[in-house]
Amino acid sequence: MTEIAAEVLIERLADWGVDTVFGLPGDGINGIMEGLRRQADRVRFVLVHHEEAAAFMATAHAKATGRVGVCLATSGPGGIHLLNGLYDAKLDHQPVLAITGMQETSVLGTGYQQEVHLDHLYSDVAEYNLIVDNPTQLPGVVDIAIRTAYSRRGVAHLSLPNDVQVAPADADPYQHVAPATPPATAPVYLPPPGLPRTEDLEAAADVLNASERPAILAGAGALHAREEVLAVAEALGAPVIKTLPGKAVIPDDSPYAVGGIGLLGTRPGEELIEDCDALLMAGTNFPYTKHLPEPGRVRVVQIEADPIRAGVRLPTEVPMVGDAKEGLAALLHLLKPRSDRSHLDKYRRAMDRWRDDMAALQSPERDPIAPQYLMGCVDRAAADDAILTCDSGTIATWAARHWTIRGNRRFYLSGNLATMAPGLPYAIAMQLAFPGRQVIAFIGDGGFAMLMAEFRTAAHLNLPITVVVNNNDSLGQILWEQMVLGFPEHGVRFGRPAADFSAWARSCGGYGRKVTDPADVDEAVRQALAHDGPALVDVDVNPDEPPMPGKVTHDQAVRFAKAFIKGQPRKASIATTLFKDKISQLGG
Repeated sequence: MTEIAAEVLIERLADWGVDTVFGLPGDGINGIMEGLRRQADRVRFVLVHHEEAAAFMATAHAKATGRVGVCLATSGPGGIHLLNGLYDAKLDHQPVLAITGMQETSVLGTGYQQEVHLDHLYSDVAEYNLIVDNPTQLPGVVDIAIRTAYSRRGVAHLSLPNDVQVAPADADPYQHVAPATPPATAPVYLPPPGLPRTEDLEAAADVLNASERPAILAGAGALHAREEVLAVAEALGAPVIKTLPGKAVIPDDSPYAVGGIGLLGTRPGEELIEDCDALLMAGTNFPYTKHLPEPGRVRVVQIEADPIRAGVRLPTEVPMVGDAKEGLAALLHLLKPRSDRSHLDKYRRAMDRWRDDMAALQSPERDPIAPQYLMGCVDRAAADDAILTCDSGTIATWAARHWTIRGNRRFYLSGNLATMAPGLPYAIAMQLAFPGRQVIAFIGDGGFAMLMAEFRTAAHLNLPITVVVNNNDSLGQILWEQMVLGFPEHGVRFGRPAADFSAWARSCGGYGRKVTDPADVDEAVRQALAHDGPALVDVDVNPDEPPMPGKVTHDQAVRFAKAFIKGQPRKASIATTLFKDKISQLGG
């Protein structure tokens, strides 16, 4: 059987260690599907129901494993559908390779059916972007694409016309007039050195050693540097703030942890930002600058892998370019351990109070069901090495505050794109990557409805993921954002008929249970986690529970009140919920 170009493509992916491709077939990639069939013993094809989910899965694979994620779509509309998931990879700096089809070369430019020039469409999202015109370009351009995805921490794109896919692998139809031959490369990537320059490390140590109230802000770029972050925190007596994508950097019950900052953060985290005199930023490009110290008020030290991002959020006295793990390990040897723990102890006490406040909101007596209680039940029942995936919205608030990082737990969401719907595809990809671990998707009803067909993908693969739907029958985050701007809500509640996603789960052959009574929540979650296969619990939660900031500003309070005055619907129910929250925290 003659080897075709598409087979060379798949062989080279396997040479790079790629064992899974997520995608949806189409007539624009039939040749690539044949390449996958011929190499099925080396590369698994995961059939999804929507190309957007395939791109989310590739991104999740990259986030969880550190290895390039690969997604596949047909020409035209299929390639268009990939875009949202690819932007998730781009904005969260994850190595992903997108492979798409293209009309055969003889009809390009003629307005043929589904002719979309995906190389043009992907010009913003992709770091490497190529239409493969000649079979002899393979496998060399595969090597270049994957190296680019790794080195630039982003998306690479290869598009193969139909006729190129099925051409003989050694077909070389054109005369060579340039003083060159097709690329002959190797499937090898050498990461750049991760150690910052000695002079930068020394300057950083000088700043931190001179501080009296230091703080550390750790992000997703430090997820692999837990021991180093804790060691530096111990030496400095510094509390550690975690960005939401970096939630798993250190355990939440660590004496150094003060939670996060921003709208989903904690009160101690916000207070620390206002109080610190030096800030060490490690592996983070935190974008919400209103929640960072005022420029010039504190001395800032940063460890950043990308020179472009070093100092982009705050004036940075000492920017260090390098890997967070290597950089912190080298910095540690230059720090002077301090015995005065008063600064750290102050925030330990503040976090104890905050944890008590959060625990008080996890009341099983509240009816309608408090979303905090739902997340608390998941937190208590889950294993110490469980992986939680999360959608964007109010669910991210409940997960940020009530999902406890302990042991080897992990937490993933769409950090910078903050798109809806990745939670379920993320969970599928991570369960495939880590079949022995518990994987839980905590999803809002709005995000689940977008890609709910992928629950059938999980059922087809018999993956033991657990999906918990926090069902408030609304786009909850947008609702509260409208009110914080001073506007009454509009167009954010779905209304009747009420959704019952558990029926869909059962129709797919999975476990499905609808919960409306607070007394049933804990048992339902535990049963779902124990189910040998895909399980879903659809829980009707209080639709009027606001995700209040850790520290409410005067402006936010005024605008919230204006929304009430201007005619906010259900204001009585919202006010009652806020009153009950405060009573719970007061222990009444």
